Amino acid sequence: MSEKNASRSPLLPDRHPIQDFFICDVMDAIPKDDMGSMEHPIFSLSTKPDTNIRHYEHNGVKITVTPSVRGLATIHDKDIVIYCISQLVAKLNAGQPLHKTLHLKAYDLLVATNRNTDGRGYKQLEDALERLSGTRIKTNLKTNKETIKEGFGLVDSWRIIRNAKSERMSEIAINLSDWVFNAVLGREVLTLHRDYFRLRKPLERRIYELGRKHCGKQDEWAISLELLKKKCGSASDDAEFRRLVGTILKEDAVHNHIPDYALSFDGDNIRFVNRHTMKALPSPETLYPTLDPETYNDARIVAPGYDIYQLEIDWRSYWVESGRPELKSADAAFIGFCKRRHEQTPMRRDGEYD
Repeated sequence: MSEKNASRSPLLPDRHPIQDFFICDVMDAIPKDDMGSMEHPIFSLSTKPDTNIRHYEHNGVKITVTPSVRGLATIHDKDIVIYCISQLVAKLNAGQPLHKTLHLKAYDLLVATNRNTDGRGYKQLEDALERLSGTRIKTNLKTNKETIKEGFGLVDSWRIIRNAKSERMSEIAINLSDWVFNAVLGREVLTLHRDYFRLRKPLERRIYELGRKHCGKQDEWAISLELLKKKCGSASDDAEFRRLVGTILKEDAVHNHIPDYALSFDGDNIRFVNRHTMKALPSPETLYPTLDPETYNDARIVAPGYDIYQLEIDWRSYWVESGRPELKSADAAFIGFCKRRHEQTPMRRDGEYD
């Protein structure tokens, strides 16, 4: 590595003061990512339009990703999905109702994901929405215990509202797919370091995602280069992939720029060593009551015909509005709430009220 390259930070500049992140409507919208796309290569690492159909299979999980004429959704396009998931999780933690369609301020999204807020930044945002909605996915991978068998996009649809005078994008309405929305309802998400949005190289982002998913808060974790390449969805040959990873590792040895984990070669493996920089978050019990998976089945019995997950949202809202009282059994409290709701307003199994 040249002296010039060694002195240049691999991270993008922090384009917005950290306090600007809190312009978001939901104040504690910490970056969150869904585990499904962290585990498997759904997004393209290419910086040029990628119009190849991607087939992936690992441990029984099958994924086919089909691009539109604009190409596959990229790992940088994923910033939009991460932002949407973060907003939904923050609302869930606050006991607010969730909806698949989010109404967002374009400027807020750009600032939160460390993007430029000039005309080019807004144009790139619109292009990303095009690729996200145009990329179609078929998979047997479940989110919140549901498999969406038909082809779907991560973003089902989107709409941009522009200022009449300036013609600048002011608001975006993003309708998320059931697959992404179910990941939030099932709490199949993980927190990302904010510097994720400062990583320049697509491969760096993908490697960090895999470390965050598999190493987590363990002291260390290792993965073979062969499997790393497969999970990254890299189109490079083995020698080139090793070279690309080696360059990242050399830069990280100088700058320690990969969030949360230090990386090194261990023979034909890549070893992730936890930097122990992840802040301890409050346990889920202090944010909202957690439920045993079997409780959902019991709730369906006492409240037939109801959308159990919507009842869960209503129950959490009620718990927050009641001052977050200590619960001896969150499961019993939720079952009691569902039973009372059904007794007060019975619903037939066809979804109509009696």
